[in-house]
Amino acid sequence: MSAHQHGHGQSQGHGEHPVDEASWDERYRSADAIWSGSPNPVLVAEAAALPTGHALDVGAGEGADAIWLATQGWHVDGLDISSVALQRAAAHATAAGDGVAERIAWLHADLTDWTPPHAYDLVSAHYMHLHQPEQDVVHRALAAAVAPGGTLLVVGHAIADLEDPTDAGRRPRMFTAADVAAVLEPGAWDVHVDEHRPRPRTVQPGTTITIHDAVLRARRIG
Repeated sequence: MSAHQHGHGQSQGHGEHPVDEASWDERYRSADAIWSGSPNPVLVAEAAALPTGHALDVGAGEGADAIWLATQGWHVDGLDISSVALQRAAAHATAAGDGVAERIAWLHADLTDWTPPHAYDLVSAHYMHLHQPEQDVVHRALAAAVAPGGTLLVVGHAIADLEDPTDAGRRPRMFTAADVAAVLEPGAWDVHVDEHRPRPRTVQPGTTITIHDAVLRARRIG
């Protein structure tokens, strides 16, 4: 992952995300668990009916998404910038039993400097924290890693939730599904989902608000 990337938005804590490898490692060392331990709901909803194959989980974190995919029968490459996170993810995969760990390869890499070893039947990226123009560059790279007939799933925090959508401080890290669709090669994709999807978020005990995810699911024609 690059300096401004990381997946898995179901955080146990609050505050700004780290911006480099050392800071991510420090954040992971600060707590026994940073994320919820559950797979991202959009992944479960959108990938449950897909035929299994080889998946790339971008920003694998503590491994919840990769482990869920492996339990469904996928072979998974879980990519992350933090070696601390990947060590934790590997331990979680081993604890899951049922051959889950054998179906996952953990890759310690910066996405912007990494070349996929092959094409994937599913490329899944949730809540990457990117600034432009890096955002479009990475989304194009993820799309290029999808095999013919494969699926691209990109999920992020929706701009619609900003009180001021022109907020220069946060806008660069947020996007719409249409932003992702716009970087896809014309004529090469069938876009199946392009929407803002509501999701409940507990902000404090007894208080739940509704936030929205930008969800793009597209199939490479081939």
